[in-house]
Amino acid sequence: MSYPTHFDIQAVRQQFPFIHNDSPLVYLDSAATTQKPQCVIDAISDYYAKQNANVHRGSHSLTANATTQFEAARDCVQQFIHAQSSKEIIWTRGATEAINLIAQTYARSTLQAGDEILVGEMEHHANIVPWQIVAEQTGAKLIKVPMTQNCQWDMTAYQNLLTNKCKIVAAAHITNVTATRQPIEDIIQLAHQVDAIVVIDGAQGIVHEKVDVQALDCDFYIFSGHKLYAPTGIGVLYGKQALLNAMPVWHGGGKMVDKVSFEKTSFTGLPGKFEAGTPNVAGAIALATAIDWLQEFDPQQIEAHYHQLHSLLVEGLRQIDGVKLIGLQANANVVSFIVELDGEGIHHNDVATLLDQQNIAVRSGHHCAHPLMDALGINGTVRVSLGIYNNTQDIEAFLTALAKAIDLL
Repeated sequence: MSYPTHFDIQAVRQQFPFIHNDSPLVYLDSAATTQKPQCVIDAISDYYAKQNANVHRGSHSLTANATTQFEAARDCVQQFIHAQSSKEIIWTRGATEAINLIAQTYARSTLQAGDEILVGEMEHHANIVPWQIVAEQTGAKLIKVPMTQNCQWDMTAYQNLLTNKCKIVAAAHITNVTATRQPIEDIIQLAHQVDAIVVIDGAQGIVHEKVDVQALDCDFYIFSGHKLYAPTGIGVLYGKQALLNAMPVWHGGGKMVDKVSFEKTSFTGLPGKFEAGTPNVAGAIALATAIDWLQEFDPQQIEAHYHQLHSLLVEGLRQIDGVKLIGLQANANVVSFIVELDGEGIHHNDVATLLDQQNIAVRSGHHCAHPLMDALGINGTVRVSLGIYNNTQDIEAFLTALAKAIDLL
């Protein structure tokens, strides 16, 4: 594939209506959800305006065309993450539903009392709570893998915790508070040595790194569309075909059945057995559109663009009195910090509110990561997260606004 000779940030920004239409808001919350390019918005609009029909139902041309595009989107995702088969790609409402599906099918049907589930201390609640629920249901035990002082996955502790009792390991590819890139290759390899399966939460990782699930040899990899410049309400569960085939169904309804009678119901094969009811057809098509759009850019150029913004952001934050960086990672797309003045901490919501009043959108709070905050001994942070559309002016505007906010405090 040939790429443009340079990364044209102005041309990129012009593709995003929210940013290009003279919005005064500086958006620095892409780890929560990304803004959408016009091509993705058009894909949704075109589906509903020109080809709205249910899929895998009926025989008229409209539903046949919709089904073709729906399944082509599945093929697109398969190729994007290098899955072996499109049957390994299951549509979900998002990353959260995908993890719950694994917990309530694979885990619930295989775990026994005394089995262990290892989950990292830095995980998003969506990769903790479903495992707590299934542990209570089965008598299994949820065990925390601690982090190091540098907000890294503690590999020494992990290896000590891995025993034959461990059946599942759950880890984020990239964490959402500090953007720690976890050593998922080593996590997977070591887990497989004790015959445990590994679930990788790729909600943040899929955006910033090429993923090859076969090379990783992960058993499950999940991600959501809305962090990948696609719509909300669409997500992907990748699972090894043998595992998916062996897993029981979860939701019951139309499409996922082969034959229904009051005496017995038989279920269809992959991927339909996990896709009961009318799916988010427009969301799947728009996700494929977002993937195609993103792959038009040179990954190295995007990485260099992010590196420039991250360096400017970190350098500027270090020059503002009272700012304390939390879990800073090199060349990350996320920077979290707290503000302390005269030895007293300023509430993160107060900082974010003052920034919002200056048209700067950032995230404040615990970021759905209570265990991480507890480990750090804080109740939350201000988080700045970058998207492909951010430019140096956004960073400069943020730094100016933050300095003013701290002066007011």
